[in-house]
Amino acid sequence: MSLPPPSGPHQPQEPFQPPRSQPPEPYGPSPYPQQPGGFPGLPAYQPWSQGYRPYNHPAPVNGLAIASLVLGVLCCLPGVGLVLGLAGLRQIRRRGERGTGLAVGGAVLSGVGLVLWGVLLATGGASALWHGFEDGARGGRTLALAEGECFDTPGGALSGDTYDVDKVSCAGAHDGEVFATVTLPGGSYPGDDAVADTADERCWSLQDGYAMDGWAVPRDVDVYFLTPTEDSWAAGDREITCVFGSAAEGEDLTGSLRNDETVLDADQVAYLKAAHVLNAALDTAPDEEYVEDDLPGHRAWAGRVSAALGEQARMLRAHDWPAGARGPVAELAAGLDEARAQWAKAAKAEDADAFYEHYDTGYDLIDPSQAVAARKALGLSTTVPLREDGAGASLEV
Repeated sequence: MSLPPPSGPHQPQEPFQPPRSQPPEPYGPSPYPQQPGGFPGLPAYQPWSQGYRPYNHPAPVNGLAIASLVLGVLCCLPGVGLVLGLAGLRQIRRRGERGTGLAVGGAVLSGVGLVLWGVLLATGGASALWHGFEDGARGGRTLALAEGECFDTPGGALSGDTYDVDKVSCAGAHDGEVFATVTLPGGSYPGDDAVADTADERCWSLQDGYAMDGWAVPRDVDVYFLTPTEDSWAAGDREITCVFGSAAEGEDLTGSLRNDETVLDADQVAYLKAAHVLNAALDTAPDEEYVEDDLPGHRAWAGRVSAALGEQARMLRAHDWPAGARGPVAELAAGLDEARAQWAKAAKAEDADAFYEHYDTGYDLIDPSQAVAARKALGLSTTVPLREDGAGASLEV
């Protein structure tokens, strides 16, 4: 049998000598020293030391370090990102994991974000930032306008499509002034025509609540509205914005048209509320222009006007007016009583001729010029508005 070789590396008795018959190496001696048990001119491979095996798995990256960096970059939860970064550093040292740079970076970014959030909260910037996010969530529609605000449109016109407006002071020139907003019910989009019809009806009925004195609204001012589109509706937009704007294309408004209880005194408000009772009844005239085409409809309308005249006179007499306004208001109320009697007779007319007879007399008795003295005493506008055809005074008092 053979014996095993002795332990330890084999030490040759003398250096290895190549056979004399072997020709010398053409490129000179090998740069690699000969190792025991190896081949001449080639390096011998050393064994892999512990921890550096050729297929060794690297240490895992710490999860808290990754989360800290993500939150630090996003700057959404800076406090959480800072805590996670510090906790990640402790785990890395204890477990021998990787990710020290990630944890440090996340902690630093989160710390900076925490300082910025503190500044925003202290200066009110966080609220403005949140409103910006809310506007963006409206599907690109940034028309978040409130009652009493004025604005300019990019093209200077209040027609067509618009996706943004610039809020400006009402004291200077502006394209539009918001006098009301209307929120539509949910559900599927009702269609462009249905939305426009609703906006037209609601905005015209709401203008008196913002501009109570119609005489103070210039004749060249018209009512416009901003409505949701099908796309903005899908993003949650349900708001109709009612707007005053110039009837002349390209013209601006200057100064606020607001005259309601926030800017008027109690006496002015009492007078205008009484006047609105009659104006509301006058606005219910039948669609048929000629009495002959709808006598019953016109008689019913005359009855509503008669009742409104009685209520207006009662409201005027019930208020305690300033000394300078008592005489003019009492004279106006007396004229309303005379007009009420004529409209009541028109409501009972048996034919169109009889209707016209009482209607013409009653119409003259509520001519707006009869209210100028009372308005002047109360400090209200005394510029009598014109009819739509420009022929004379309207019935608005």
